[in-house]
Amino acid sequence: MVEVGPRDGLQNEAAPVTVDDRVAFCARLLDAGLKVVEVGAFVSPRWVPQMAGSDEVVRRVGRRPGAKTPVLVPNRSGFEQARAAGVREIAVFTAASETFNKKNINATIDESFQR
Repeated sequence: MVEVGPRDGLQNEAAPVTVDDRVAFCARLLDAGLKVVEVGAFVSPRWVPQMAGSDEVVRRVGRRPGAKTPVLVPNRSGFEQARAAGVREIAVFTAASETFNKKNINATIDESFQR
């Protein structure tokens, strides 16, 4: 089971949640015993301003024994940013629908696998 609230839940909020609050949210989930918490996404802050500062969230949440804290990376640029932030695990995205994939990450299904 992967908890995606700090990424998928918060990216849908109208107003961005502060980095401090995102870090606290992740810490509470991990303290509650969740083993895998997706803590953010390395996406364009122009398209998803709610995920700006994910590098700081990653650093401040840190590593915990027995827990994983992946981030979503939709493309090579996001991967490079995640790697620079010291991320050890990533989540990638694609969809079964060409239309959804194109609207969500501006790529066809085949293009999403190439990224």
